[in-house]
This record gives sequence, structure tokens and C-alpha cells, in this order.
Amino acid sequence: MAKKQGRRRHVPHRTCVACRTVRPKRELIRVVRTPEGEVAVDERGKQSGRGAYLCPQRTCWEQALRRRVLDRALKVSLDGETIAALRAYAEGLPERIELDEEDLAAKEEVDGREEE
Repeated sequence: MAKKQGRRRHVPHRTCVACRTVRPKRELIRVVRTPEGEVAVDERGKQSGRGAYLCPQRTCWEQALRRRVLDRALKVSLDGETIAALRAYAEGLPERIELDEEDLAAKEEVDGREEE
């Protein structure tokens, strides 16, 4: 039997915990709290544990650490050493990335649902 042409593959989306932008999962960086209680950057997105997603831009990381958004999302209190390690990782990221039209449309869609 032939495959149907034109069928699009499902792409999972996640929300950045800092800026609340919805993006494809592969475009975001996952921070995970492992079952042992350690917090680390999960670049492959496969590590077991509770995860939170952040945009690959420094502003989101700084906002998440400053406002304690990661603490809430991961349900853990981050210590100074962990915060320093996450800030060091964020230093290698660009300051900002531009949203394309698809990202803006997805963000507006989510914002519209939250207002209802």
C-alpha cells in the first residue's frame, strides 16, 4: 500500500518558561532535575527527570534565573553553584534570537487561549 502524499509529520511543541513563547521542542533547550535531585542542561532532551524548556537566547535564561521561574518549573530550590553553572552555560548563547512569523502566530494563539 502506498503512503499518503502530503501528510505532515507531527512536531511536538513546548513553551519557554521565561518568555512563554511556543516553539518546536527541538528549538528549545531542556533543563532537567534528575531523580537524584541534580539540575543540569539536557542538550539531547532524553535525560530522565522533570524538565523545563528555555529559548536558546541569553535573555530568557537570565530572566528565568532572576525571577526564579526555573525553581518553580523544576519544583526545586536552586543553589548558588547550580545557578552559576546555568549562567555559565547561558554565556555561550546569543543575546536574542528573532521570532519568525510562525513563532509569532503560535504565541498569539496561546495568548488568546490564556485570556479566555
